[in-house]
Amino acid sequence: MVVLATKLYVEGEARERALDSLRSQVDNTIGELDIDWDLGIREDEFPSVTISGPDATAARNALAEEWGELTPHREPGGTYVGTLARWDDDGLTLDVGFGETVRIEAEHLGLGPGDAGQIRQRFGLVQHVPLRYTITEDEDGTEVVSLAEAEQDRLYEWTRGTGRLNVNSATRAEVRATVNRAGHAQDIVTVERLGLLEQSVVCKEGTDPPGLLSAVGEYLPAELLCVVP
Repeated sequence: MVVLATKLYVEGEARERALDSLRSQVDNTIGELDIDWDLGIREDEFPSVTISGPDATAARNALAEEWGELTPHREPGGTYVGTLARWDDDGLTLDVGFGETVRIEAEHLGLGPGDAGQIRQRFGLVQHVPLRYTITEDEDGTEVVSLAEAEQDRLYEWTRGTGRLNVNSATRAEVRATVNRAGHAQDIVTVERLGLLEQSVVCKEGTDPPGLLSAVGEYLPAELLCVVP
């Protein structure tokens, strides 16, 4: 079984649309392998995929690569993934599944000056976005949780680009449709999937991310945060 590092936290028709989208994406990733698979949603709202068949190992690896995999077995020296659950000035808290959370203190984010809340805003970290973290030990043997260097690099790349509008509570197709409805299809490069319900709208050169937020915000009942280069 693979527990995917993305949450299904919407209800009603939006939940059914999100489930249909996830089934389609899982099938695109592993559907051609010699396996049987079944998608379920755990009580903690994380999807799990149960897999059997000759290509089961390859399928599990492909899903872990595509979505990130939650595991209850975490130890120093490893890199893992969780979803942004909450934050305050002093740090970010990630939901890592299995009823557990981990805390990344602001000093271990590696994302420059400011408190954790300011950093979250600057890098467009909408709630539930998946983030990778590492566990190490200090000289006293105390575990230290830090934002993974690869994650830091990815977020810094966002600030060096053409600007982004990050969104939660909507599938990639829904965000694309909303941008089109607002008349701004020509102002974006693509909609990049961050998680099942977390997306990043990549702006074209010359597009103003706050202006795009203002234009599409009335159509999306979601959290929207800009990344301004």
